[in-house]
Amino acid sequence: MKFLKGSKGFDKLASKLNMIVLENGRGVAELKVEEEHTNPMGTLHGGFTVTLVDIVSSFGLATHKNVSGGHISVDLHLSYFKSATIGDEIQIISETVKAGKTLAFLEVEIKNKKSGDVLVKGTHTKYIM
Repeated sequence: MKFLKGSKGFDKLASKLNMIVLENGRGVAELKVEEEHTNPMGTLHGGFTVTLVDIVSSFGLATHKNVSGGHISVDLHLSYFKSATIGDEIQIISETVKAGKTLAFLEVEIKNKKSGDVLVKGTHTKYIM
């Protein structure tokens, strides 16, 4: 989290992310949606959700027993079901499905914390260096 909070680059967008769980290839984070996270329609920006999926799944993967080095995104895929608006609290939940010698496969959901509604489902494939 020091990395995100001290970032001067693109990752700074996620500086208000609160990591709840980082263990055994799993990552869980929470975020209160603020204006800086929204698109012109006032809903959670799709590009920002990709960033959330990338960051939370990457941090989770780093805690997997089969991963000791760096990793690079190979594929990211997201499906959008519902939106979030300013003031909503969201959870980003990532699970490492498999981490082999060179590839890792992760699944991620972004949910509305209050209602439990699934907003976004994603998959993330990473090359393990």
